[in-house]
Amino acid sequence: MIRVELPFHLRTLAGVHGEVTLRISGEVTRSSILDALEARYPMLRGTIRDHVTLKQRPLVRFFVCREDITHDPPTAPLPDAVASGTEPFLIVGAIAGG
Repeated sequence: MIRVELPFHLRTLAGVHGEVTLRISGEVTRSSILDALEARYPMLRGTIRDHVTLKQRPLVRFFVCREDITHDPPTAPLPDAVASGTEPFLIVGAIAGG
């Protein structure tokens, strides 16, 4: 099981409390996690990635094992610690301002 931590506003939209767990068949990548997340919680479609292009939305960041993988290819395999559920996949809303 993959553990996913969502920011508060996405947890509220999805109607969940705390972590979300997902079952992924095949290789565990950022794309496969987001595909499974959007399939299980369709109300999240378009909030993390664009509906059409599937490019990540601005001000959304992804972390695994305390590393920012936001700019890594979305199909890059994630560490075994994430694939095994030992470490969570974090989706973080970045803060902007001036």
